[in-house]
Amino acid sequence: MTEPILRELRAQLPDDAILTDPAGTEAYRYDKAGFCTAGTPLAVVRPSTGEQVQHVLRVATRHRVPVVPQGARSGLSGAANAVESGLVLSLSRMNRVLEIDPVDQVAVVEPGVINADLSRAVAGHGLSYPPDPSSWELSTIGGNLATNAGGLCCVKYGVTADFVRALEVVMADGQVLHTGRRAAKGVAGYDLTRLLVGSEGTLGVITKAVLGLRPAPETDLTAAAVFSAAEPALHAVNRIVADRVQPSMLEFLDGTTMRAIQDYRDMGLPAEAEAMVLVQSDRGVRAADDVAAIGRICAEEGAVQVADAADAAESAMLWQARRMVNPAIERLGATLVDDVSVPRSRLAELLDGVARIAGKHDVLVSCPGHVGDGNMHPTVIFDRGDDAAAVRAERAFDAIMQLGLELGGTITGEHGVGLLKRRWLEHELGPLSTSLQHSIKAAFDPLGILNPGKVLD
Repeated sequence: MTEPILRELRAQLPDDAILTDPAGTEAYRYDKAGFCTAGTPLAVVRPSTGEQVQHVLRVATRHRVPVVPQGARSGLSGAANAVESGLVLSLSRMNRVLEIDPVDQVAVVEPGVINADLSRAVAGHGLSYPPDPSSWELSTIGGNLATNAGGLCCVKYGVTADFVRALEVVMADGQVLHTGRRAAKGVAGYDLTRLLVGSEGTLGVITKAVLGLRPAPETDLTAAAVFSAAEPALHAVNRIVADRVQPSMLEFLDGTTMRAIQDYRDMGLPAEAEAMVLVQSDRGVRAADDVAAIGRICAEEGAVQVADAADAAESAMLWQARRMVNPAIERLGATLVDDVSVPRSRLAELLDGVARIAGKHDVLVSCPGHVGDGNMHPTVIFDRGDDAAAVRAERAFDAIMQLGLELGGTITGEHGVGLLKRRWLEHELGPLSTSLQHSIKAAFDPLGILNPGKVLD
């Protein structure tokens, strides 16, 4: 069966677009999630055009072969993991910024464009693309669309879906679907664009996107407040929001995470601190007043140190510290990264609960996150190669998701469901919503070949 499929694929694809040697396909089997299985793919296919994607899906439909769309494989839910004897559809070669329009304030891009590359490209036109996940120097726009990625700027600007105007999507049978519109407004029919963003490659393969842009922000200022405990830091965050200060970034590092970063690279972070709030205002001449107001709030809530970045280089260093959380934590052991999101008013309860869970299951848990919108990243850390520790870690991970739901939140704020959280989805949605989602999947992908086994059981 393998040879007829490969022969048909090669009929309309360049020779170097198809990888079958295990030495070449091994790197495409997994994303960055732990505890998720992966199959051995029949082949990795690397198209360069939308027409080539259509060809791949037509062949897959004829032979009932599973297809797993992939971006940079930087995801943390197992959504991009290969399926046994299926095709991995890597979109990394479709990496062109096709258009930047300063009048309509849109960019038209292919899915393989790196997030940071797009940001730099539009900056040359005095524009910005705000969604900026911590992996922005690596993750692709297609992957960001597939998971509805968030980032550091979400507190002010929103998530990926808030900037998607239109999509070109290849369906499971090779047909091309166009959703949305280039115009800034439009409410005709059901919003298929929003449905496809965040669908993790289970409904179609995005081959082009029209993304809304914003004018480049004004000059920004950054400040950091250090606390001796997490609770007063979270109280300060709630006051910052309630007092209607509008930071462009509002992030949190707990003591475990701060020490891990400092051990990874000397950033001058105080070893005795148990919490840090990082904040930025991008309102130009008004930024100084914003940062001063935030500093006063933090001091009133017990911050032991409040410092403004002296210049752009110092500001960049502070945000670099935030972006290096994952590599710093990974040096401590194997990790299970959660991304529960709860109402801001319940953040202190979340961190208290996470600490209790860590003690109960005898694991270390770090808990940084996008505190401005309540999306935290409790990360369970355990010894590599210790099976008993792995079992305890998985139980702690599940307990954190349960806690997030009990606090009125969600099992995933931005990483997606993938394989890692699939068994928890119905707990959050309930049976009726889950049933409707199965119906939507069947309408888009009646043969069930698109990223099978991901998101829905």
